[in-house]
Amino acid sequence: MSEVYLEIDGKKVRVPEGTTILEAASSVGVDIPQLCYDPRVRPMGSCRLCVVQVESQAGLAISCNTEAAEGMKVTTENEEIAAIRKTILELILSEHRVACTSCDKDGACKLQDYAYRYQADEERFGRAARRDARPNYASDSEAIVYDRDKCILCGLCVQYCEEVLMAEALTFAGRLGDMQVSTAFGIDLFKSSCVLCGGCIAVCPSGAMVERAAIGKGREKDLIKTRTVCAYCGVGCQLDLSVDSKTNKIVKVTSEPDYIPNKGNLCVKGKFGMDFVGHEDRLTTPLIKRNGNFEQATWEEAIKLVAERLNNIKTEFGPDSIGGFSSAKCTNEDNYIFQKFMRAAGGTNNVDHCARLCHASTVAGLARAFGSGAMTNSIDEIKHAKCIFVIGSNTSEAHPVIALYIKEAVVRNGAKLIVADPRDIELVRFARLHLRQRPGSDVALINAMCNVIINENLLDKDFIEQRTEGFEQMAGVVAEYTPEKVAEITSVPAELICEAARDYAKSETASIIFSMGITQHTTGTDNVLSLANLAMLTGNVGKEFAGVNPLRGQNNVQGACDLGALPNVYPGYQSVEEPAKGEKFEKAWGRKLSAKTGLTVIEMIHAIEEGKIKALYMMGENPALSDPNLNRTRAALEKVDFLVSQEIFLSETAQFADVVLPSFCFAEKDGTFTNTERRIQRIHKALKAPGETRDDWQIICDVSTAMGYPMQYEDAAEIMDEIASVTPIYGGISYDRIGSVGLQWPCPDKNHPGTKYLHKGRFTRGKGKLHAIKFQEPAELPDKEFPFVLSTGRQLYQFHTCTLTRKSKSIQQVSPTGYVELATDDAERYGISDGDSVQVISRRGTVTTLARVTPGIGRGWLFMPFHFAEGPANMLTNDALDPIAKIPEFKVCAAAIKKLVIG
Repeated sequence: MSEVYLEIDGKKVRVPEGTTILEAASSVGVDIPQLCYDPRVRPMGSCRLCVVQVESQAGLAISCNTEAAEGMKVTTENEEIAAIRKTILELILSEHRVACTSCDKDGACKLQDYAYRYQADEERFGRAARRDARPNYASDSEAIVYDRDKCILCGLCVQYCEEVLMAEALTFAGRLGDMQVSTAFGIDLFKSSCVLCGGCIAVCPSGAMVERAAIGKGREKDLIKTRTVCAYCGVGCQLDLSVDSKTNKIVKVTSEPDYIPNKGNLCVKGKFGMDFVGHEDRLTTPLIKRNGNFEQATWEEAIKLVAERLNNIKTEFGPDSIGGFSSAKCTNEDNYIFQKFMRAAGGTNNVDHCARLCHASTVAGLARAFGSGAMTNSIDEIKHAKCIFVIGSNTSEAHPVIALYIKEAVVRNGAKLIVADPRDIELVRFARLHLRQRPGSDVALINAMCNVIINENLLDKDFIEQRTEGFEQMAGVVAEYTPEKVAEITSVPAELICEAARDYAKSETASIIFSMGITQHTTGTDNVLSLANLAMLTGNVGKEFAGVNPLRGQNNVQGACDLGALPNVYPGYQSVEEPAKGEKFEKAWGRKLSAKTGLTVIEMIHAIEEGKIKALYMMGENPALSDPNLNRTRAALEKVDFLVSQEIFLSETAQFADVVLPSFCFAEKDGTFTNTERRIQRIHKALKAPGETRDDWQIICDVSTAMGYPMQYEDAAEIMDEIASVTPIYGGISYDRIGSVGLQWPCPDKNHPGTKYLHKGRFTRGKGKLHAIKFQEPAELPDKEFPFVLSTGRQLYQFHTCTLTRKSKSIQQVSPTGYVELATDDAERYGISDGDSVQVISRRGTVTTLARVTPGIGRGWLFMPFHFAEGPANMLTNDALDPIAKIPEFKVCAAAIKKLVIG
C-alpha cells in the first residue's frame, strides 16, 4: 500500500493512502475534537467539531471524512477554528436539556470536556425546557435507558447498529425539535431486532444512552476500571470492569475500539451478563453434607475430609477409582494445577473437562490431519477472506463478535458466504448460498463438494503434491459421492452443492468456520477430517485469510486442553503413553506417573455405574445439566461414593456433592485464558471475592498438600513460569510478555513473537494427511414411534447451563424460558400453535416446554436450546459416542412431539 506525507501542526506525518486527516492526527498524538466519530463506522462529519484548516484550500475541512493527501499542511487549532467549535458546542448545549452535576457521565463526558475547553456559553442560544417524561422504545427495557434530553442526535448509535451489528434496530423518528432515536415504529426494544450488544451505549458521546442498572450507582469518573477478558464464549473479548470501590460491585462493563480481538464490540452476555459476580446466591463458605443436608464448615474441616476420603478410596480401590473434571471456565493456571493434582497426587489420568462435550472431535480430527488440533488462523483474518464456508456454527448466537467479522467480510469486502445449516440462522441473510442439509449428513455433503472440485480440476495440484499425502485413497472414496447421489442423502439440491464447491475452490482465500454442529456427532471426527480434506484439496491451509477454524465454546476451553486437562495428554499435548514424556513430567513433578490413558467425561459417568469410579472431584463443571441422557448422569452422581464440587454457585451438580468448596470467579482472580485463536491473554482481579472463597488453584494445592503431595506457589505468575518450563508451545509465555495484546501459541521461546496462523510452509505433522472418509448415518434415526430428528444448540441470550446468565435481569427479560422449534407444516399437522405447551419425547425421557413455530426449520426437524433446567433438552439427547473422540451425539436423536392438553 502506498503512503502519503503531510504536515499536521508542524509535525511530519507518514500514513497509508486512504487515511483521513483525523486518523493521521491521532497517529501522532494530535487530538482533534469530535462527537460523531468512531473508527468502526463510516465517518459522517455531522457534528462539525473536527473542522481543520488545510493550507491553500478555501474554507475549513471536516477532518474525519477528508483523506490526507501528499504535501498537505494542516492546522488543527487556531482562533478561527476555536470560535467555530465554540459556536457549534453552544448550539448543541441549547438542546442538551440536562444538568451535568446529576449525570452519571459527569467528568467522563466528551461534550462536557469540550464545553469546558472552549468555554462554551450554555445560555447563548437559550436553554430549552426539559421535555415531559413520556415512554420511549427503551422505557420497558431492563438493559438500556434512552434520555432524549441528553441526546445530541449525532447518529452514532444508529450508524453503529446498522454498519457494525447490521441489526438495523435503531433509526430516527420525528421531525425538528421532536426528533429522537427510536426503533422502527417505536416498538419495544426487546421486541425489535436489537440484540442487546450495548454498542449504542458505548458510542454515545453525551450519556443519552446508559445501562439501566448503572444509573445512580456511581459517576463514571469515580469508578475503578480493570481490564480483563470475558468469561463466556471462546472469542476472548477484552473488556473493562468498572467497579465502585465503596460497594465492591461491578457497575458497568465497557470495551475500547483498540482492544484485541473484539475491537470494542461486545455481545449481550459480555455487556449485561456480569450480574452473577456479586450475586447474593454466591457460595461464600465450605459446605459439608450431613444427613442429607448441607452444613457450613471451616476450610480446615473441608480440606481434611476431602483429602482423607480421596486417600482412603485410592488405597482401597486404586488410583483409577478416582476421576476429576477440570473446567473450561477456570484459568490456564487453575487447569494446570488441577491436572497435576490428579496425576501426581491422585495417581490417575482420569481427568477431563467439557471439551469432551463440544470439541473433542476437533482436537482428534485436526491433530490427525494437520498435527495440531486448534484453529489454524486468527479472528481478524476472517474479514479479509474471499470466501467463507460456515458449517455447523450458528455464529451470530454462539460467537456473536466473530459473526461481525463474517458480516464485514461480505458487506464491506465482497466475500462470498456459504452457510450449511438445517435452520435459517441469522447469517443466512448475508449468504450467497444456503445449504440446508439433513442433520448428521455432513460427511456426504463435504465429500460431494470434494468430488466436484476434483472432477472439475479446481484443486491445488502443487499443494497436494508437495504438502500432503493420501490423495489417491481419499479421491477414490470421494468419487462415489456425486452431487446427485448426495442430494438424496442430504436434501441439498445437486446444483447448490456444485455452486458451493466452485465458490470455495475458485476463491483466492477461503476460510472454513465450524463449531458444534460439526463436532457433536458419533461421526464428529470424520466430519472434521472431511473439512480438513476440503481445505487441503484447495491449498487453503498455511496461509493468511484461509484455514480450518473451529470456534471454541467456552472462554478457556482451548487453554484447558492446552494445559493437559485431558485423559491422554500432559500439558502441550504430550502423550501420557510416550515413555519419554512420562519421564519428563516425573522429573518435573517428583512423582511416579501412570502411563495409562484415563477415562473421558462420559466414560467416567458410565464407570460409576460399573462400580469402577468411586470418587469424583469436579471444578466448575455442571454435568447434571450439560451431559446427554441426563437421567443416566444424575443417577450416577447420586450413586458415586464421594463427590466434591468446587463452584461459585450451588449448581445442579453441586447439589449432589458431599463437599462443596467455594471459589473465586474470573473477576476476582489473576491468571490467563487462551481464546479460540490460541491467544493467551491476561485476566486481572477487579474486586474482592465474597466471604471465605478462595482461588481455585489455591484450593487444589491445599487438598493436594493434605493428601501428601505438597504444592505451593506464590501467585499465578509462578504457575505460568512452571507451565512454560514443561510445555513447548507455551515455552515463551510469561506475564511480562503477554501485555495487553496477548501472544498466540506456538510461542516456543522468549524471543518468539507468537504465531498468527499455523502450518506455514510445513504442517506440524510434516505432511498434511488426506483421509478417505465414508458417510455413516447417526446412531439413532427417526422411526414410526419417534418420527422427528431433534438437534440441540445454543441461543444468544443464555449460556450453557444458565448458572451465570440467569442472574441477569436484562437477559431474563428477553429469554426467560426454554422452547422447541418446529416447522410450520409440522405444527399444523399436530395441531400445535406458537406458545403452546408441548411434550418432547425420546427413548431416554420426556420434557415439557413451549412450542416456537417457525418457517426457519425443515419439516421433520426439531431444535431445542440446551440451557434450561426446566424441560432440559439433555434429558432427551443420546449418549452414543464418537469412537475416536468419545464425544456424545447431541446433534441428532429420534424424537416425538405432542401438544400438552391441560385439564
